[in-house]
Amino acid sequence: MSTTESAAAPLAIPVAEPALRATHVSKTFTTGSAGRGRQHVKAVRDVSLVVHRGESLGIVGESGCGKTTLARMLVGLEQPDSGTIEIAGEDVTRATGSRRRALTRDIQMVFQDPYTSLNPRMSVLDLIAEPLRVHRTHHGGAAVRERVAELLDLVNLSPDMMGRYPHQFSGGQRQRIGIARAIALEPKVLVCDEPVSALDVSVQAQVVNLLRDLQLRLGIAVIFIAHDLGVVRHISDRTAVMYLGSVVETAATADLFATPAHPYSQALLSASPTIDRERSARRAKRIVLQGDPPSPINPPSGCSFHTRCRFATEVCSVEVPPGVTVAPEHQAVCHHTSETVSLSASETVR
Repeated sequence: MSTTESAAAPLAIPVAEPALRATHVSKTFTTGSAGRGRQHVKAVRDVSLVVHRGESLGIVGESGCGKTTLARMLVGLEQPDSGTIEIAGEDVTRATGSRRRALTRDIQMVFQDPYTSLNPRMSVLDLIAEPLRVHRTHHGGAAVRERVAELLDLVNLSPDMMGRYPHQFSGGQRQRIGIARAIALEPKVLVCDEPVSALDVSVQAQVVNLLRDLQLRLGIAVIFIAHDLGVVRHISDRTAVMYLGSVVETAATADLFATPAHPYSQALLSASPTIDRERSARRAKRIVLQGDPPSPINPPSGCSFHTRCRFATEVCSVEVPPGVTVAPEHQAVCHHTSETVSLSASETVR
C-alpha cells in the first residue's frame, strides 16, 4: 500500500475498558444515480475515539465535518461501512436480533431540534414511556406512570405535565422532555447532537448544566457534539476536533484550549470569542484560514488539512500524518506537531 493510501494510525486511547469505543469507523454516502454523475461523499474517515463511564467527550468542528454522521453511527441510526463500535467491550455493528436490541438500549441520543424530534400527537407520558414499552422494562400503567414521573423530576419538570403535548412547552422544556426520554432506559452512553443550538441563549446554560448534573448523578458517559466552543469547554472533560471527516486532535479540554497542537485546532480556537479581558489581552492575532474547506467528495491526498495549513510542506501533500502523542492524553495527527506546539505556546492562544 502506498503512503498516499495508508490509513492514519488511530489516536492513543486509555487502557481501561471504556463505556464506548469506536475504532477505524468510516462512512461514505453515494449521491446521484448510475450514469448521471454518481458521487461518493466521504462523510467520516477512519475515526477512532473512546469515552469512559462518567466522562464527557466533546466533539467540535465546522459544519459538514462529519460530526452528526458520526453520532448517528454511534447510536445505530447509520451503519458504518467499516470499523467497529463497542459498548462495554461488545461490538454493536456485528450484533443481530435480540442481542443488538439489548446493546442499543445502552446508548441513547438527544437530538438537535426539540421542535421536530418530539411527535406532536403524543403526550409527554407517551413520549417518555415509549422506550419503556418497546423494551418492556416496566409492566402495567401504574409502573410506567411512576417511572415517567421520576424522569420528569430528574429533568426539573413537574410530573403534573405528563398529560400535556409538545406544543404546550417552550423549546427548553421540550429539550428536557427529550433528555428524559433518552435517559429512561438508564443508558451507559448518552450522545447529544448539538442539543442547545436550536434554543435561546437564555436557556442554553440551563440545559447544559442539567446534562452535566445528570452525568454526575447517573454516572453515564456523555458525547457532546457542538460548534460552540464555550459550551464544549464548560461541559467536556476531553475534546476531539474533527476536520473533513477525521479526528485531528484529542486532549483533555483544559489542555486543548491552553495549547492546541494541530494547526486546525489553533485556527478554530483563535476564532472563539472570549469575555476574559486578561486572556483577550494576551491573545494572538486571529488565525484566518485561506481558501474554502475541501469537498468530502474529493478530499486532498496526504493530510486533508494541508491545502489550508500555514505549516504545510511537501510531505503533507503526499503522506497521511501519524497520530503523535503531544503529552499524556493529548494526541494530534500532524507531520509538524513539535513546530505547532512551540508556536502555540508562544502565541498563547486561549
